[in-house]
This record gives sequence, C-alpha cells and structure tokens, in this order.
Amino acid sequence: MSYPAEQKRRDVEKHQNSIFYSARYSDDEYEYRHVILPKALVKYLPGKGLPTEDEWRDLGIQQSPGWWAYERHAPEPHILLFKRSKD
Repeated sequence: MSYPAEQKRRDVEKHQNSIFYSARYSDDEYEYRHVILPKALVKYLPGKGLPTEDEWRDLGIQQSPGWWAYERHAPEPHILLFKRSKD
C-alpha cells in the first residue's frame, strides 16, 4: 500500500523522537544493535524483505554510516536488527 508523502513526513516528524536504539553489542566480526520503531511508522516499511538504507533513514532512523538492516524480528515487525563490520 502506498501512503501520501506528506502524511509520511508528518508521521515521521511526530514519532521520530520515540525511536528506540539499543546499546551496541558485538562478536569477533560485527557490531550489532536493534532499533524499535513506533508502531505508527511500521506501515511505511516495505511489505516484505528488509528496508534499504534510504528507506530506514527516511523513517527517521539515525545511525552513523556502515550499518545495514539484516533482519526484521518476525513476531514484532517494528523491531529491526542492524549490524556493521568491526574495523
């Protein structure tokens, strides 16, 4: 389903400060974190698959460069899991 751009902009502006960012955790290869979107923004995620960097940034998620979404928590699609290489 497609939503009007102006409605999306208003929703992101209204809910951006409610985005939750977990502490970072890591293994030998990657650094990880999860991000919990307000449920009002979930409708703007792609129906299937993972959001691209442009898509998640467009929803107000703010992270330094290098992070990518690698999983959506199936039972709770408003939870996105991110990782980046440890360099």
